Amino acid sequence: MTNADTVAARNPPPKLKTPALAVLFATVFINLVGFGLVVPLLPFFAQSLKAEAWQITLMFSAYSLGQFFAEPFWGRLSDRIGRKPVLLMTLIANALGYLMLAFVPNIWLAIAVRLFTGLGAGNISTVQGYVADVTPPEQRAGRMGLIGAAFGLGFIVGPGLGGLLTQPQLGRLGYQLPIFLAAALAAVAAVGVVVFLRESRAKADPAAPRPAFLAGLKDARDNAVVSRVLVVTLIYMAGFSAMESVFGLWSESRYQWGAREVGLSFMIVGIVSTLNQGFFAGRLARRFGESRVLATGMLLFGTSLVLQVLAPVAWFPATRLELGGLTIPVVQGWIIPIVMAIGACGMSLAMPNISAMISRASPPDRQGAMLGLNMASSSVARIFGPMIAGALFSGLGHDWPFVIGALLTIPAALMAINAGRVIRSGEGGVKAPA
Repeated sequence: MTNADTVAARNPPPKLKTPALAVLFATVFINLVGFGLVVPLLPFFAQSLKAEAWQITLMFSAYSLGQFFAEPFWGRLSDRIGRKPVLLMTLIANALGYLMLAFVPNIWLAIAVRLFTGLGAGNISTVQGYVADVTPPEQRAGRMGLIGAAFGLGFIVGPGLGGLLTQPQLGRLGYQLPIFLAAALAAVAAVGVVVFLRESRAKADPAAPRPAFLAGLKDARDNAVVSRVLVVTLIYMAGFSAMESVFGLWSESRYQWGAREVGLSFMIVGIVSTLNQGFFAGRLARRFGESRVLATGMLLFGTSLVLQVLAPVAWFPATRLELGGLTIPVVQGWIIPIVMAIGACGMSLAMPNISAMISRASPPDRQGAMLGLNMASSSVARIFGPMIAGALFSGLGHDWPFVIGALLTIPAALMAINAGRVIRSGEGGVKAPA
C-alpha cells in the first residue's frame, strides 16, 4: 500500500452532496456558457479591433490550443495536489481571461488572451476526476451524464444570451457586456468551489510513475476501429469548428446579420443537439448499428453545409409573421437556422456513436486512454479547422470553408462504415493492442 493509499484510507473522500454536485455542474456549464457567449460576438468584436478574417479565426484556434495542452496538465496536477485547488485556479484564470479580453487594445493581444482563457477552460478532466473520486461505481455513469448535460445546456444558453446582450449601437461597450457576464459567472463558480467543495483526493506520492502525454497513441494506431474513428472525429470537428469560426462573417456578408442572429442560430444548434442525443441517438444506434448511424450523421452534417451555401438570398427575404394581434419580425435568411438544425442532428448522431465504437473496440484497461485520445483529436481539429477556414474565406471566397467541410464528410462516412465492418466481422476481428 502506498502512502497515498494509506492517507486515503484514513481520510475517505467526502460523499458528493447536492451543493458540491451543483458547483461541479456549474463549473462545466460556465465553461460552455463563457465559450458560447463570445461565439456570436467574437467576429464583430474583432472587427472593432480592425482584424482581418484570418485573424478572427485565429482567436478560435488559440482558445482550442490552450485547452489541448491544459486538459492533461490540469488533470495530472489535480492527481498530485488535489482537485479543489486546480478547479479554483482554473476558474480564476477564466474570470481574468474574460476581463482581459474585454479591454484588449488590438487583435494580437486578443489572440494571446484567448490562448490564456483556453488554458483556464481545460478543467473538464479535473471535474470528472472529482466525480469519480466521490461517487460509487454503480452511480458513476449517471453523475457523469449530469456533467455531460452541462455541456449541452451551456451551449444552448451561451450563444443565445450572448446574442441578446450584444448591443452594437453602444459601440465597443455593447460587445463588452456579454464578456463581463462570462467573467462574473466564473467568479461566482470560484466562490462556490471555496464554500461548498471539500478536497476529494489525497496528495499523490511524488515518486509514483506518471503516465506520458498521449501515451496510447501507438495503441490507437494499431487498433483497426479506433484509428478510423479518430480520423472521423478529426474531420467532422474540423468542419464544424471551421463553420463556427467564419459563420458570423459569412452571415454578415450574405444576410447582413449581427451577433444577435448568429447567437440565436447557435442556440438552435445546441437545443437540437441536446434533444437528439437525449432521445434518439441511442435508439437509432440500437436499431441500425453504431457505424451506420455515425455515417448518416456525417452525411447529414455535410448536407447542411451544402444547403447553407446553396440557399439563395432572394428566396428568404425579411418578412413578418402576423399572429392575430402579435407581429413577429423575421430576418433575411431565416432558412439558415433550419438548415443548421439538420447539421446539428448529424453532429449529435456522431458524437455518442464515436464514443460507443471506441469503447467496444478497446480492451477494458485501455478505454480511458482511447477515449482521451478522441478528445485530443477533437482539440487538434478545433485548432486547425478555424485557421484553414480563415485562409479559405479570405483567399478563395466566403463559401469555400463550407464546401470543403462538406466534401470531407464523404471520406469520414466511408471510414465509419469500414470501422463498422471490422466490428461486425467479430469482436476478435478487432486487433487489440498487445
